[in-house]
Amino acid sequence: MSQEKGNKEHVIKRMADLLRRGATLTDLACPACASPLFRLKSGELWCEACEKKVIVVAEGEDVAKVTEAMTLKTLETTLLSKIQEIQDRIRRETNVDELQKLSAALSELLESLERIRRTKRS
Repeated sequence: MSQEKGNKEHVIKRMADLLRRGATLTDLACPACASPLFRLKSGELWCEACEKKVIVVAEGEDVAKVTEAMTLKTLETTLLSKIQEIQDRIRRETNVDELQKLSAALSELLESLERIRRTKRS
């Protein structure tokens, strides 16, 4: 019993930390554990008790489409981050061979980003 109480206190402390980091408390509850859900700065819903992202689907809405859209958005964000990293490395790089490798990687990332954006539009 005291271990369960300690675990609840730990979850509450993590929830408070989420709020300090800019997350907002929503009026929604986690479907798995009924704990309150938080909206992260990224816009995602998060259950701190389960330590999982939560996707809310309106009645009649296609779960697969919502999941696909969220996955594409996450992938797009990751690619943009990697593009920025490569851009920063190109800015500092002086070795021509390394610049060619970085340029090739950048080109592939940009092509992938364009494919994702086309997929999102269709």
